[in-house]
Amino acid sequence: MKTEDGELVIGVDVGTSGVKVLLARADGSVLRTADASHGFATPRPLWAESDPGDWWDGVVAALSQLLEGIDRDRLRAIGLTGQMHGLVALDRHGRVVCPCIMWNDQRTGEECREIEEEVGVERLIERSGNRMLAGFTAPKVRWLRKHRPDVHKDMARVLLPKDYIRYRLSGVFATDVADASGTGMLDVGRRTWCGELVAAAGAEMEWLPEVVESAAVAGRVSAAGAAATGLPEGLPIVAGAGDQAAGAVGCGIVREGRISVTLGTSGVVFAHSETFQSDPGGRLHAFCHAVPGRWHLMGVMLSAAGSYQWLADKVFPGLSFRELDALAAKAPAGCEGLSFMPYLAGERCPHADPLARGGLVGLTLRHGREHIARAVLEGVAFGLRDSLELMRPLGIRASEVVATGGGVASPLWRSILADTLGCELTVPLTNQGGAHGAALLAAVGAGLQPNVEAACAGVLDGASRVVPDAAGSQTMERHYRKFRMLYPACREFFHEPD
Repeated sequence: MKTEDGELVIGVDVGTSGVKVLLARADGSVLRTADASHGFATPRPLWAESDPGDWWDGVVAALSQLLEGIDRDRLRAIGLTGQMHGLVALDRHGRVVCPCIMWNDQRTGEECREIEEEVGVERLIERSGNRMLAGFTAPKVRWLRKHRPDVHKDMARVLLPKDYIRYRLSGVFATDVADASGTGMLDVGRRTWCGELVAAAGAEMEWLPEVVESAAVAGRVSAAGAAATGLPEGLPIVAGAGDQAAGAVGCGIVREGRISVTLGTSGVVFAHSETFQSDPGGRLHAFCHAVPGRWHLMGVMLSAAGSYQWLADKVFPGLSFRELDALAAKAPAGCEGLSFMPYLAGERCPHADPLARGGLVGLTLRHGREHIARAVLEGVAFGLRDSLELMRPLGIRASEVVATGGGVASPLWRSILADTLGCELTVPLTNQGGAHGAALLAAVGAGLQPNVEAACAGVLDGASRVVPDAAGSQTMERHYRKFRMLYPACREFFHEPD
């Protein structure tokens, strides 16, 4: 592939099941992408582990494909993003001492309780912006101290997944404030490591990498990194961000009033904030944003498009998503009183309850397949609205909602979501996820763009719009109020032993 003259940047995304790399011009326009897959292991119930060496092999392979035929003298910087929260433990020689304990690993429930008891929930939220969750990095370190003391005693460095790639590229130990927010060890308001939380995790301050803003240069490609990847030696490596903050940069969530809703396997509501603020109950995540000196609030539901996938796999096998949409479109808004609770994998926001379960409530003899299909779409939209409702008391106002993720390919679901949120949806023409955001941050770090806001100026060019229907919004409002009654009414049932 030939490209016209101009300066180029690269974004690298180390995902849960694969690596994606992206080549872009200085204005953020994407030239090409490449990817490589990797797996992860579940050696025991609740466990999820990955070999960091597989990520590195994937990055090397994907970059080789991406850079074929490119004038590498035009490259100005590379930015990094990836799955958050994972614990990559290294010894004093920089060697990995155990498989990465990943973001979706749930083994550390007891450690979370211990940290919250030691620090105090109120103080924990005050400092870190969050309650301690099993997915976070801090309880994983504590778990190793308790259950793998042989590994814990060899630990000399703690890195996040994308930052392991930085280390392999440059030999530098560094991270950014956005990704570090998800460790449970950062003072999110002050944007620096918190000694009290580091100690509660069973870690040492010297184990932790330098923490910088997301658009800062945090290393340069070493001779060894250049030999392995084909990147120019000395190429700046911009700090980057965790996947959610980088993805938000990629769709322009860099100012107040614009929020994003992601309809992926999980669902995410993401809002920019000019100041550090947290939900007093810890039901929302409060993290540093990839925009220097700014923060973000985030609500996460565990089964968004994953609920629709379950419906297709287990209830309507053989139907394509297009056929399932056509079926759901036959049911009226509100499904004539049928509601779906989308808690198939437990829930995180607003109900931090791993024992929450899904359900269809309100079934009558009148209800058919079409009602069930539409009820799932509506129930997920209601679950996303729950996060937005928690943000409103903190001053978050949604004048525009940017919708991304595989679920927005459904015109019906887009319409339901717009009516449920009561707000116009903006659907980007293309969405390259966190890799695009990492490339935009690289452009800022390389001096090709003056700031993150300017780098994002054109990301929604060509986007389509979905305007809510007034009558549909009234119907969704009524049924949303009924939906909110369901979890409190069923919680005791969920917590009864099977």
